[in-house]
Amino acid sequence: MALIVQKFGGTSVGSVERIEQVAAKVKKFRDNGDDIVVVVSAMSGETNRLIDLAKQISEQPVARELDVMVSTGEQVTIALLAMALIKIGVPAVSYTGSQVRILTDSAHTKARILQIDSQSIHKELKAGRVVVVAGFQGVDEDGNITTLGRGGSDTTGVALAAALKADECQIYTDVDGVYTTDPRVVAKAQRLDKITFEEMLEMASLGSKVLQIRAVEFAGKYSVPLRVLHSFQEGPGTLITLDEEESMEQPIISGIAFNRDEAKLTIRGVPDTPGVAFKILGPISAANVEVDMIVQNVAHDNTTDFTFTVHRNDYHNALQVLESIAREMGAREVIGDVDIAKVSIVGVGMRSHAGVASRMFEALAKENINIQMISTSEIKVSVVIEEKYLELAVRALHTAFELDAPAGKVE
Repeated sequence: MALIVQKFGGTSVGSVERIEQVAAKVKKFRDNGDDIVVVVSAMSGETNRLIDLAKQISEQPVARELDVMVSTGEQVTIALLAMALIKIGVPAVSYTGSQVRILTDSAHTKARILQIDSQSIHKELKAGRVVVVAGFQGVDEDGNITTLGRGGSDTTGVALAAALKADECQIYTDVDGVYTTDPRVVAKAQRLDKITFEEMLEMASLGSKVLQIRAVEFAGKYSVPLRVLHSFQEGPGTLITLDEEESMEQPIISGIAFNRDEAKLTIRGVPDTPGVAFKILGPISAANVEVDMIVQNVAHDNTTDFTFTVHRNDYHNALQVLESIAREMGAREVIGDVDIAKVSIVGVGMRSHAGVASRMFEALAKENINIQMISTSEIKVSVVIEEKYLELAVRALHTAFELDAPAGKVE
């Protein structure tokens, strides 16, 4: 008998009919003798509807009251799923985050989980019930309802799996696993049977939207085996684990990630003095703008050109700050570019293979794609290119690193 935590997102529980389909899926596992804890999101679109309602009262709702309001979305779903399970003969009980006692800090709308009391869930499982838990929410030390922010339900699922020492945490979504790249861009993209936490974390941070970063971090920290599965299609999905299997068949690269939401800023002719990077990036950070890639080039005239990338939504804010910095530092000019994209190759196989970066650069050169910036880590190489070449670059790299599915094996 295994203890499995299953998480279903908003589209998976988007209607009564879909909730009944989820109940039927849960019943199959229960009939196999497994203990099941189910974590659910609000029905698709419900959280946005509640936020819109709040904003009709106030453009900036008080965070505590907003948490009280949006947490009701998951409360509806847990009750409906428990009812659906009971209707088909599966004993079930619903629990809100506060009833489980998912203890968080008091940072409303973006709380962090501090501790989970698993006693009540273990008691219900021992009594033979499926426990249906509201994702995305918890409670602080003073009893205030809190919500976990973006990706909160995934985080709840993984955190519960860790607290319960579950055999596996299954994340059900609208894709049947993690792919070598986006199948909408590369028709020959393949579903991966396995991927490491490190690789998945890089893929998630680089734009892959299958799993939220916080959930992957949590799973890696507590060694919770994660499996990504399709909500309404049968299949093995993709297992995310700590294991790095040594094999002759092990690919050097596991996937190609990309992000269109990038913008580039350059400040030219800055005096090359100690602390110049902080003088530029300190005010950018103070403006709550996150910086991604950074390149600094020192010229012969003792000046430096400093280039960095930010999320495209932060471009205009960062540009204003940088122009102010340029005036103070006597820089020559500030230029920006929003027509860029980031493409990355990811794989733990890089650790034991030389020449991976040069192979990447060669593949891009063959397509006459110019590289504007380069960033590397132990298991990743990222480049900034013109956005119009993004899909061409992804396809070229997918082929160059032998990730294309053989004829007849596209999943």
